[in-house]
Amino acid sequence: MAKTSAVRVGKTGGDETAKSTQTRSQRRVFTHEYKLSILAAHARCSEPRERSELLRREGLYSSLLSDWRRQDREGLLVVKEGRTADGGRGAATRTEMQQLRAENERLKAKLAKAETIIEVQGKVQALLGELSKSADTDTPST
Repeated sequence: MAKTSAVRVGKTGGDETAKSTQTRSQRRVFTHEYKLSILAAHARCSEPRERSELLRREGLYSSLLSDWRRQDREGLLVVKEGRTADGGRGAATRTEMQQLRAENERLKAKLAKAETIIEVQGKVQALLGELSKSADTDTPST
C-alpha cells in the first residue's frame, strides 16, 4: 500500500505539505446590533427560500439564529449605549465603569476608616488591660 500525503501548491509554485500551511481559523464575533438586525431581517422573510438565502448570503447557520433568539428572549441582546472600545461580552458601559469606580473609592475610604477604628480599639483594650492590672496591684488585700 502506498501512503499519500496532501500537497498544496502555493503562489510561488513550490510544493508544501498541508500540515505546514495549516492555520487555526479565527472565531467570528458578532455584535449585538448585528445579531438583532439579522433576527429582524429573518423575521421579515415570508418564504423559507428567502430565509435560506439570507443565511447563505451572511454565511450563517440556522443554529446560530436559534441561539440568538434564545439570547434575545433572555434579554442578553440589549444594545447599550457607550460601549468601551474593547466592547466584547460582558463589557461594562462607560457610565457603569464610572459608577463602579466611584463605589470602589467610597468602599476604600470606608475600609480605611474601619481599619483605623479597629486599631484604636486594640490600643484602648491594651490600655484598659494595663489599668486593670495596676488597679489590682494597688488595692491592698485584707
